[in-house]
Amino acid sequence: MAITILAIESSCDETAAAISVDGKIMSNIIAGQAVHEKYGGVVPELASRAHMQNIVPVVDQAIKDAFNIGSEKLPPAILEKIDAIAFTQAPGLIGCLLVGAQFAKSLALSLNKPLIAVHHMQAHVLANLIPENRPSFPFLCLTVSGGHTQIVLAKSPLDLEVIGQTIDDAAGEAFDKTAKLLGLPYPGGPLIDKYAALGNPLKFKFAEPQIPELNFSFSGLKTSVLYFLQKQSPEFIQANQNDLCASVQYTIVQILLKKIKKAVQQTGVNQVCIAGGVSANSGLRNGLTEMGEKHGWKTFIPAFEYCTDNAAMIAITAHYKYLAADFAQLDINPSARAEFER
Repeated sequence: MAITILAIESSCDETAAAISVDGKIMSNIIAGQAVHEKYGGVVPELASRAHMQNIVPVVDQAIKDAFNIGSEKLPPAILEKIDAIAFTQAPGLIGCLLVGAQFAKSLALSLNKPLIAVHHMQAHVLANLIPENRPSFPFLCLTVSGGHTQIVLAKSPLDLEVIGQTIDDAAGEAFDKTAKLLGLPYPGGPLIDKYAALGNPLKFKFAEPQIPELNFSFSGLKTSVLYFLQKQSPEFIQANQNDLCASVQYTIVQILLKKIKKAVQQTGVNQVCIAGGVSANSGLRNGLTEMGEKHGWKTFIPAFEYCTDNAAMIAITAHYKYLAADFAQLDINPSARAEFER
């Protein structure tokens, strides 16, 4: 019998829902929140309120798309086809997580369906299992986002070990902070990527913190960029915007790639994936591809829609948790911060 899962993601400022059938993604709906643009970053209270407005229509559309329903009203019998309800339990903005968690728990209770709690970072890693061209186990995954930077050794879908992580700031935060220093509007990370394509990545030199083993640090890089820009005039920054973006992006990507190369050498695992919002960055995608070709690795890069926060990655993770009968109780609570557990 086919396993059909409804998955919900609400950890930050995207309200998302997806349907999977036997691990195949049938729909993946995402509603963004433009309200944060004028504040230069995500405002938690506004984000949670937007989730409350978006979650019903997003879930409704995900179900309709998955089952090819064009009617304005969802037939109640369709909900009986769902075998489990999954949601992002941690980490994230607590108000946002609460909206998704309470909706999922209420739906699971009303339909008498099992509930599956998913760790957001585990889901980013397993997003690499969505396409047909997927890695086999074991594989390494460089997971890079605004709040996390990790190297994960994936031994099986539910046996993931963090073997390296940032000791301070995340790579995505370094991109965002640099964008703000350059006067770029929110969200600035994609704009740095855009302007970097027009600049010289070797024009300016910024600090590359030397952190032991497989851990990362980006606070020193942010400070290096800050001090450099404080010495420059607004005219200089504007005239050299493309080269500045290219140089910062090159530095961040080199830090990431050097660590993943070291991880391959230490583990002997030569299947390498990337995941997380920053994995949409063209410099990182191209850099990993080139390094893989040079060293004979098998590299896997998810489609853009599975890089940023989405519910398809929650669904694929929940599929494997369903097979393992790893269900949650209705009294489970979301957590803003939760360790990545194997």
